[in-house]
This record gives sequence, C-alpha cells and structure tokens, in this order.
Amino acid sequence: MNSQTAPEQHAATLPDLIEKLLQQQGIAYQLRPTSDSWPAAQQVQASLLCDAVGTVLTLIPKDHLLDLKVLGALLGRELEPVRDQQLQRILSKHQLNQLPGLPILFNSPCVCEQSLLEHSEVCLDSGLTGWSLVISQDGARTLMGKASLARFAVPMAGLSMVSSGIEQDGRDFSDAVQNFTALRMKQRLEETIEIPPLPESAQKIMKLRVDPDADIADLADVVETDPSLAAQVVSWAASPYYAAPGKIRSVEDAIGRVLGFDLVINLAVGLALGKTFRLPGDAPERSTPYWEQAIYTAAVIEGLAKAMPRERRPELGLNYLGGLLHNFGYLVLAYIFPPYFKLICRHIEANPHVPPHLIEQHLIGVSRDQVGSWLMHYWDMPEEICTALRQQHNPLYQGQDHTYANLIYLSLALLSQHDIGCGPRMPIPDTLLARLGLDRAQADAAVDKVLDARDALRSLVNKYQTQK
Repeated sequence: MNSQTAPEQHAATLPDLIEKLLQQQGIAYQLRPTSDSWPAAQQVQASLLCDAVGTVLTLIPKDHLLDLKVLGALLGRELEPVRDQQLQRILSKHQLNQLPGLPILFNSPCVCEQSLLEHSEVCLDSGLTGWSLVISQDGARTLMGKASLARFAVPMAGLSMVSSGIEQDGRDFSDAVQNFTALRMKQRLEETIEIPPLPESAQKIMKLRVDPDADIADLADVVETDPSLAAQVVSWAASPYYAAPGKIRSVEDAIGRVLGFDLVINLAVGLALGKTFRLPGDAPERSTPYWEQAIYTAAVIEGLAKAMPRERRPELGLNYLGGLLHNFGYLVLAYIFPPYFKLICRHIEANPHVPPHLIEQHLIGVSRDQVGSWLMHYWDMPEEICTALRQQHNPLYQGQDHTYANLIYLSLALLSQHDIGCGPRMPIPDTLLARLGLDRAQADAAVDKVLDARDALRSLVNKYQTQK
C-alpha cells in the first residue's frame, strides 16, 4: 500500500496503471515530494536508450555517470538516448510527464547498476513532476527482479577537477588532441589544431580598450569597419530591452546615448569572436541554444553586478563579455573533436543529472572550461576573462579575479532554476552570495528582470543569427 508522508500528499496520486503494477508485485511505496535531501547514491536516474534492435532501460545512482561506451561493450549494442519526441509519445501513453525508474512499466530489457540495491531505501522518479517513489531494499529487489545487475556506471566523485593552472590545462588539451583526433603533435598546440587568429575587428577594439585617450568616435569608427558588427550594435541599442527613446540613427548614437562606451567595447569583442567558429550542427536535446544562453547569461550578470555594493563591483563591461563568452569552449570542442562531439552530446542527454563539463572531462580528458580559458590566453584576452571561463563552475573559487567567475556561476545557477542552460540545476551557496555582497532576493530580482524581457532578448538573438 502507499503511504502519505506530507500534508499536500492528497494532491498527487499515481496513475492507475503504475498503482496496479506495484500492487501486483506486492511492492510497498511512499509517494513523497521530490527533495534534494536524499543522498544521491540512493536516488535513481533512469534513461531509456535505443538502437535498431529496440529499447533498453538503464537505472543508475545519481552520483554516477552512465557511460554509453561501457554499457555498449557490456551488451554488444550501440545505444543512444531515445529522442525526446519519441520519449514524450511513450510517456503520454501512460499519462506521465517524466521517465519513471520502473522496469515493470516497459517492455524493454533493464540494466541496473548493482550498487543501487546495497541501500536500505531507494528514491525513484515517479513519472509525475515534483513527486518521487521511496521503496525499501526488498521492494527494490522485487522491482529489479528481471533486470540485469552490473557495474557499468562511473562514480562522479572521481570526475571533479582541481585546476593547477593554465600550463596543466594546456597539457590536458594537448593530450586530448593527440588521443582523440588524427592530428599529430607539433611544437606548439596552436599549430597542431590550427586555431584561427583573433579577428581583426576584435584586435582593433581590444587596442582601444587599453587606450586612455580613446573616445566614442574612435570606437564607432572601428565598429563601422565591420558592417555586420555595426548592424548588431545598432540593433542592440534599438531593441525593446534597452527601451531607448527615439530612433537610433548611427553607431555613434547607439554608443553615446544608449549602450555606453564600455559595454559596446566588450559587446563588440564578444560578437566578433562569435564569428570565428560555427555553431555545431549537433547539440544535446533540451539544451538552450548557444547564443540565447550567452545573451541571457550576460544580461543576468549585468543586473547582478549593478546590484552589488559599489566598492565590490568589477568592471561592468568585462562582466558582460564574460557572460557572452562563458560557453565558448563548447564551440571549440565541436571544432576540434567533431566525431567525439556527437558522443559528448549523446552522453549529456543520457546524463541530465551530470554537469556537461564533467562529462567532457570523463570522455576526452579536457572540458569546455579548460579549452575556452586556454583559447582566451592564446588570444591575449584580459586575464579576468581567462579566469572567469576556467572557474565558472566552481562556486568556492576565491582566488584572483574571483568576482568575474563567481558572477558567471551565480548567473548560470539562477537561470538553471528556470530550466535555461544545459545540465542539472546548480546550487547557490550562501557563501557565494556573501562574497559578492548580494542576498537571494537581489539575485532573484536580477534574473526575473531578464526573464520578463525574454521576448526582447530573443529578438536580439534572432537579429544576431540573421546578420552573422
């Protein structure tokens, strides 16, 4: 029988089919509101995979990563996650809105990570958003009675990285290139992989950035040498997001009256760099498109920085640039490792509970954060940006230029609460907020302002993509 464990329990009931199947097997359960309080080792992550033969359900603990290569070798099959459209059709037949970890519901073989059955209780997704099933060890053994038990998942504890600096990142990058591509090492990594040079327009703008005598007219002259860049700056200023009075008549008008010198300097650099690599044709399903995520992140960072105490605020323009470029390593990985990029995408889909940069680290030995930071160093970009990209997923980072990295982390974490981005929701430690001089209400207000302007921001994304 089921057990009610919360005052609001009466608001949720299992679909009749699942209730009947559990009763037929004599499996007692508790239906509880989903909570992060359960140890990840006792939480079940279900994935439905397929190949030409059919589907396979896998069950692993949420503190593990599902390695499709290991599983494929175990089963002698090349499995990939079921496409989202097909999965939604399967779930809708059972009146479910998420994949439950219930082998009895599917006419598919099930493979279960053996360590799941070592705990006194396990917590499974029920198929209803916000609700989980808690089952005893005996119940779990009954539930997995026809499943194949094996050790095929990778503990996430071994995937966390502690950076030892740009030199180590460069060595990791070199090793990955040598191991996973047909390219052979030369004396310098950048010669081996033929990284494009910093775009000319970006070079000119970066020179202006450090010129104390540069003014709005100088910046407008440089931006106007690149017609598509000029059009983007004008469209940014004219967008409803900035709500500028009157018509924007020129690049100089956009800079002087709306956006400001510092913002345009860094916006122009970010947009110019965006042209050096094409967006990959493949991408993980259910992930926010690259430029949409970049622009949302930059906008949230801008709001967060303005809410910080004045004495703690870093350079606002560089913050915005960090937001635009935070995921740049993703583009570089797609450029350098095309066959393996597809494998990365499929692993991200199969492991929605694992941060993508850890999946990359496991598969190829280097992450997008390392690659993006290395490239910024190679292009002689400001050290603040190099550090921000490298430490953006480390909420504990307190080293040099930590504010830039911390603001990217906080922005990504806030957006993840609204299912924007890629990967699981990111925790927001109180120590991180305190380090930035912010409280949770201020942080939520910054992201809410961006989400309220979502339509205006999407118009900027569309304009950028059509002008590129």
